[in-house]
Amino acid sequence: MRFRFVEQAFGLHALAGVAVVSLLCAAVGCSSSPPPDNTHGKRIIVLGIDGMSPVFVSQHWADLPNLNRMRHKGSFEPLQTTTPPQSPVAWSTFITGMKPAATGIFDFVERDPDTYLPRSSLGESVTGGFSLPIGPYLLPLTHGRVHTFRQGTPFWKILDRHGIPTTILRMPTNYPPAKTKGRALSGMGTPDLRGTFGEFSFYTDDPKWKVGAVPGGAIIRVHLDNGHAVLCVEGPANPLRKDHAPTYAKVDAYVDPTEPVARFDAGDQQLVLKQGEWSRWVEVHFPLIPWLQSATGMFRIYVKQLHPRFEVYISPVNVDPQSPQLTITQPPSYSRRIAKAIGPFYTQGMPFATSAYRQHVFTEAEYVKQSRQVSHQLLKVLRYGVEHSHDGVLFFHFFGVDQNSHMLWGKYDQDLLKTYELVDQTVGWVEKHAPDATIIVMSDHGFASFQRAVNLNTWLLRQGFLALKPGFTSGGEFFQHVDWSRTKAYAIGLNSLYVNQIDREGDGIVAPGDETKALLKDIQRRLESFRDPLNGKPVVYQAALPFGPGGSPNDSAPDMVVGYYPPYRVSWGTALGATPPKLIVNNTDEWRGDHCMAPEFVPGTLITNRPVTMKHPHLYDVTVTLLAQFGIPKPSEMIGHSIFGGRVLTRAGLQPQ
Repeated sequence: MRFRFVEQAFGLHALAGVAVVSLLCAAVGCSSSPPPDNTHGKRIIVLGIDGMSPVFVSQHWADLPNLNRMRHKGSFEPLQTTTPPQSPVAWSTFITGMKPAATGIFDFVERDPDTYLPRSSLGESVTGGFSLPIGPYLLPLTHGRVHTFRQGTPFWKILDRHGIPTTILRMPTNYPPAKTKGRALSGMGTPDLRGTFGEFSFYTDDPKWKVGAVPGGAIIRVHLDNGHAVLCVEGPANPLRKDHAPTYAKVDAYVDPTEPVARFDAGDQQLVLKQGEWSRWVEVHFPLIPWLQSATGMFRIYVKQLHPRFEVYISPVNVDPQSPQLTITQPPSYSRRIAKAIGPFYTQGMPFATSAYRQHVFTEAEYVKQSRQVSHQLLKVLRYGVEHSHDGVLFFHFFGVDQNSHMLWGKYDQDLLKTYELVDQTVGWVEKHAPDATIIVMSDHGFASFQRAVNLNTWLLRQGFLALKPGFTSGGEFFQHVDWSRTKAYAIGLNSLYVNQIDREGDGIVAPGDETKALLKDIQRRLESFRDPLNGKPVVYQAALPFGPGGSPNDSAPDMVVGYYPPYRVSWGTALGATPPKLIVNNTDEWRGDHCMAPEFVPGTLITNRPVTMKHPHLYDVTVTLLAQFGIPKPSEMIGHSIFGGRVLTRAGLQPQ
């Protein structure tokens, strides 16, 4: 399933170089004077360690000396998270200081109420209004844009208004990055150059592989002719063509007949790689208008096997930070400055190769190796940020703990611990290079084991809330075979349930008001008494009604958020609207850890180098803290309080506000 956000926005960047079209003008970058610095020497560094579990940390203090020292100097607390505890939901709350009911972000996936089809909750591309047709090309004359669904004001924009410098590095749900007087690099939600969350290509001549699209990538058959194979790498859909045909770049592979080594030619670049070796970043150009304009991206090559079979992995095509075709930083030139200092780096929002591991393209060892490479590259971005910001607020998001917890939890804990140790070493480095800073280490949620997958639409079917067309007892993704004329409720996404409501859904049958209230209360009661037929264990801890029993007041938000007991979680099929035959199945996927459960079981982590004075801190309390430390009152829409109470950091130390 692909969620595309950027085709129109990409087209605008591509047009910037088409000088032959006289009706188009080049964009002129404007610079403004930096805002006044009102920090008075104060500095706060927030390390957002996605998925850091307070339970796992507590079990390994001896292996995490820097974090252990920090908690004794300051504080260590579980950090309350959102309902549901999903990354885009939680980070949206941290960004704005508001609950999900106010941010409007409830799930990775939401549904289009007219069609019932899934779409990303992170945003959508909005096309420009006018274009110029020339042959097979359609040249836009007005700008398209990418629109985020998140409501609320990011905390760094409030800091901007008060003259506080900010550096926001890889903030989730911040693509395209909100305009700021400071500096920002987008993170989770940033697509690859094709407009997807990241799709790999795996080339092989081994007949055991079934060719075609797989979740997160594609298996592609190649034929070697005297040791030579042509690898066609798919790039972005051409936004300048009327048919939006895909673009391609060619890589020629020449395999040594006897040695496990091959040469790869990509344009004017040549690389010699051994079996088991990763390449550096390879710059690649995808033609848009022949001889006039191309789109620049970059990928890495991994040589899995050369003899007796050919198996080569090519990573998703990342936006090149040195020549960005999409707006990934504010100011737009910022990615070039970072890349000039540290070299090319992963710009894709979710760059860890979880899909390749889940599709058995990578072994566990190969996945861990790629994960380490990603982590080390992105931690260079943090180090650059620390070295080039000396006052105000710096935020950095690290995704490695979350992604590795999904893949390694409970089975490969020693490999997972190494990722935590990398975080610990990074904290030590930050302490050394920013000795005067208030340091906040936080996570959006924790983790738990995922062993049993719940087919929630199947439960709704068996309870009589969902109906299938006559003759069908199950259905595939995208609500295959669902009879909407007899369906009262349905599930899509990782925690969301919706009422099929009149005048809201395309084929709604449930009246708003009392009928919806009664239906939701009935579903809530039954879900909270739902037990696993295999072992009798309770499945649902809480069926929350974020807007009360009357249901959602808007079209996009769910009417119910289902929070599971570990080790239960919704099935992958349910996330895309399937109704499988079985009610609950064993999770046999490599995705073995998760957090899309009830928030009580997967709190986040808060470790600070200053004592926290409040009990049971929440994500939105950290947001308010960042304002309070510079004497900025929280806006009325923010609901938190400072975790440090009424004390602010001054050059003289802790002082009451």
